Amino acid sequence: MNKVDIQSISQKILQNSTLRQDKPISQATPKTNFAEILNRVEQSQSLKFSKHAVERMKVRDIRLDNMEMTKIEEAIDKASKKGVKEALILMEDKAFIASIKNKTIVTTVSKEQLKDNIFTNIDGAIII
Repeated sequence: MNKVDIQSISQKILQNSTLRQDKPISQATPKTNFAEILNRVEQSQSLKFSKHAVERMKVRDIRLDNMEMTKIEEAIDKASKKGVKEALILMEDKAFIASIKNKTIVTTVSKEQLKDNIFTNIDGAIII
């Protein structure tokens, strides 16, 4: 049988474990909750319009100025704080269906289409 030098093997094991202990342990950086990051991103996003809404605005000749855009954004923020998911936004002679969570206008309706119209799948209405 071959002789095994136990002393030399044990010294090598001790050296390796000592080397590992000498390495500095990196400090864990505080992690931000994923939901918190997602919430910040969603809040920083501005108002968007779906392709369908843009097409309806063109066909129905609906135009918005900066002040009206700001009013819609504020309405969406208020609705979000109340827990609304899908809202009807009435503004002067225009109406919008908005996905509050996505800050997206889904469709638009002009004054002519407002009469005798039924809006479904909404859980809130905002009049501005």
